[in-house]
Amino acid sequence: MATIIDGKAVAAKVRSEVASEVAKLSQAGKRIPCLAVILAGDNKASEVYVRNKKKDCAEVGFVSREIDFDNDVTESELLKTIAELNADDGVDGILCQLPLPKGIDENTVLRAIDPCKDVDAFHPYSAGLIMQGQPEFLPCTPAGIMRLLDEYAIDVIGKECVIIGRSNIVGKPMAQLLIARSATVTVCHTKTSDLAFHTKRADVIIAAAGKAGLVSGDMIKDGAVVIDVGMNRDANGALCGDCDYESCAQKASFITPVPGGVGPMTRAMLLINTMTAYNKH
Repeated sequence: MATIIDGKAVAAKVRSEVASEVAKLSQAGKRIPCLAVILAGDNKASEVYVRNKKKDCAEVGFVSREIDFDNDVTESELLKTIAELNADDGVDGILCQLPLPKGIDENTVLRAIDPCKDVDAFHPYSAGLIMQGQPEFLPCTPAGIMRLLDEYAIDVIGKECVIIGRSNIVGKPMAQLLIARSATVTVCHTKTSDLAFHTKRADVIIAAAGKAGLVSGDMIKDGAVVIDVGMNRDANGALCGDCDYESCAQKASFITPVPGGVGPMTRAMLLINTMTAYNKH
């Protein structure tokens, strides 16, 4: 039976580390790091996520600023707000919560964020640095996964790592971070013709396709490490990942649960990026 990778516990450790840094700044009478979050529209999942981010900021001692817009916000209004935040020396990190309302081009909005304040690492400049192995900020979910692997002493050097998913947020940057660690990486997706062919030879599987039950226990080899990034709903409405947890846990050496695995780490690494932005500011 697999060892469960406890993302909640590791995330709490990360928050404690950041809180210690902030406490030292406060004791020295220095300015406290500030994260500004733009929330546009009425997406309930986004509202919950932003609320949790504010909670995290309060826990570590960050200043948190939230700018809310209704569903009818225009692209020009968002760009104006981002320009103001870019110019504000009291703001270290800027995050524009996705998805945005219809009619607004996400790429245009994300590219408007100053790369020095791009704590989500979504800007093309940030992506280019990651590709070159010289990142200033790491995308939060892939960075959180790497931290989990480190915490559980899972070495990926020379290992066969299969990523399922090719998004700009998880799949592509995840591949770059693993390559930087000297892993051998294969990127698959929902249109891969024989997914099991690849997963059966993988030492590490990172499932981030957004499809419930995509990976089952008979698709992995004994002792594989299974990192489940998926956040789906099963037939009963309960949260579940991309992997069939019960069957995969019978064969894996390590596995992340959903919820409680990768999710908490994504928020924790946002704090790390904001601290990094503050130190570079």
